[in-house]
Amino acid sequence: MKIFLVGTAYPLRGGIAHYMALLYNHLLERQHDVHIVTFSRQYPAFLFPGKSQEEVRSSGVAVPSRQMIDSINPWTWFRAARWIRSQNPDLVIFKYWLPFFGPCFGTISWLVRRSTGTNVVFICDNVIPHERRIGDRAFTRYAFRYVDQFIVQSHAVERELQEFLPGAPSRFVPHPIYEIFGQAIPKARARDQLSLPSSQVILFFGYIRPYKGLDVLLRALPLVLQRHPVTLLVVGESYEGTAHYLGRTRELGIADSVVLHTEYVPNDSVSMYFSACDVVVLPYRSATQSGIVQIAYQFGRPVIATDVGGLSEVVLHEETGLIVPPDNPDALAQAIIRYYDEKLEDPMSRRVIQERSRYSWDALVDAIEKSTSQEMP
Repeated sequence: MKIFLVGTAYPLRGGIAHYMALLYNHLLERQHDVHIVTFSRQYPAFLFPGKSQEEVRSSGVAVPSRQMIDSINPWTWFRAARWIRSQNPDLVIFKYWLPFFGPCFGTISWLVRRSTGTNVVFICDNVIPHERRIGDRAFTRYAFRYVDQFIVQSHAVERELQEFLPGAPSRFVPHPIYEIFGQAIPKARARDQLSLPSSQVILFFGYIRPYKGLDVLLRALPLVLQRHPVTLLVVGESYEGTAHYLGRTRELGIADSVVLHTEYVPNDSVSMYFSACDVVVLPYRSATQSGIVQIAYQFGRPVIATDVGGLSEVVLHEETGLIVPPDNPDALAQAIIRYYDEKLEDPMSRRVIQERSRYSWDALVDAIEKSTSQEMP
């Protein structure tokens, strides 16, 4: 098939760009003719608090793409749609995660489908996002008007889609494992490179945003420190700045036990952070799914997560990690204490390695190939 992928892709950065690169390569392996159309401007500067929207340097995710779409310039949407139509694609796939892109994606999908036999598939990370804004529902409804099939990657998103658009044709496929961050390195070497203590290390990884609950983890840490000399390694760019979190570490008396690395992490450094930790902690207040679990699984690391969205679908309680109630520092602290008291790292790491085989790119490509037929349930 001739397939066009539309969404964030190299040279833009972030998890969705990584996802698109991996999907591109796996579709090529199946002998499809694949092309990527991405953004010339993804966000206006005032909507993007990070330092750069582009990769710092290439690290195994460079794929060919056309930067044709300005998210706030409708003329570019029409131009991109006309060019895609001129290529006579069999399938156009949009990676959808934010209603901000609803007008853009909805317009392109409408123009591509109009008077053509092209199928349109949306791979949905979210339906309505965690941090809701005026217009979210209207923009999402517009985006979904001209979609033939939806692929969802958690049952939580599947339920959300059916509530929002009853009867929407959808297929559930688990979010595949990220394969682009290299191999694990010995824990001792990783900690030495990061100048971390040789004792227990827990990792909070990813963009720091209010819904991700870093403040809950900080409040849990004093209780953990009463039993175990842990170091909390916080890695990820902060959309709020770090002053608030630094202040909280001082107020709670835990500043010496928290290491903040709040710059954007290049892909070739990801392995070092995951290799250094004993467990990844996701104290989210809300979520649908999280690609951080798939990165943790790539490196064989168990996860302690909150019972929100689809996290408990991927983090198997008592097997590949522990699940706790959200916004509950005491429960989170007790889970971390138990993890160390009961020496759960080795048995859970072995189970993670077994479990990660379920999260294959082949399953996603199979679903995409079937999306042009009438097999969807």
